[in-house]
Amino acid sequence: MKTAIYGAGSIGTVLGAYIAKSGVQADLISRNAEHIAALKANGAHIIGTVDFLTPVTALLPSEMKDKYDIIFLATKQLDNAAVAKSLLPYLRQDGVVCTLQNGIPELSVAEAVGADRTCGCAIAWGAEITEPGVCTLTSEPDALTFGLGALPGGNTARLDDIAGLLKLMGTVYKEENFIGARWSKLLINSAFSGLSAVFGCNFGDAVADKRGRLIAQKIIKECIDVAAKANIVIAPVQGKDIVKLLDYNGALKQKISFMIIPLAIKKHKNLKASMLQDLEKGKKCEIASINGIVCEYGKKYACPTPYNARVVEIINGIEAGQYKPSWENLILFD
Repeated sequence: MKTAIYGAGSIGTVLGAYIAKSGVQADLISRNAEHIAALKANGAHIIGTVDFLTPVTALLPSEMKDKYDIIFLATKQLDNAAVAKSLLPYLRQDGVVCTLQNGIPELSVAEAVGADRTCGCAIAWGAEITEPGVCTLTSEPDALTFGLGALPGGNTARLDDIAGLLKLMGTVYKEENFIGARWSKLLINSAFSGLSAVFGCNFGDAVADKRGRLIAQKIIKECIDVAAKANIVIAPVQGKDIVKLLDYNGALKQKISFMIIPLAIKKHKNLKASMLQDLEKGKKCEIASINGIVCEYGKKYACPTPYNARVVEIINGIEAGQYKPSWENLILFD
């Protein structure tokens, strides 16, 4: 079985390093020539909550020749359908593309390669590229989990093969309610990644500040309400029912939810949103595929999403040079 990780940035490199460390080959593919050169020369060095160095097979897209049984897709979603379509020549006849992206990327990938060749994986951990060839894992080792599944009616034949690879790094949950698992991750990303990008901080700092935590709570509530209107059952995260923990209708439950939020993110408190990493590099980020998706569903199901919409507006403003990631952006929520 041949495996590739296409878009091997921080997430893809860390996963590929764990797979390689276990003695299994997975080609790491990226357009980042400096990163690929370092991986070729020195291997992948993973630091942060772990520390190991392992040789890996690294390629530029122009160096791709083989056909693969499994291609993990870890690129940003700025042009997802076109990227997925470009992978078709490198897929074996029964090969699949498995997304490692945020939001609900399986819909656009399925349009490009077919629902029968599309699987998805919701990742519950984070990382960042520290320097070429070096990635920092920012989540605790016991929080390295994957929610694996397929779209309703999709092909599940390859899920066991994919799970076998992912288990080389962490715990795999096969999600019968895969859309629900996607919404669990979407809720987390909308609240914590969104505010990490807006305020220019890590997840923990975003909600250590009580003003930031209140905004996160409002974003979470909007996600829960929109999912309910759309008849989507939000799946548990790492065995925890986040709706039961964080939803509220009365003042008492709202206070409890407010107190729980920092505890819920404790194992990922040092995680720095990939959107913030992109903004710091002057790149466009995938806000439209995270908070923007919540807003789209909100409009479709007549459920207001003002806090998610404000996050989208602020980050669009940062991209346009109107603002900078900073705590000064708190006033923009007033």
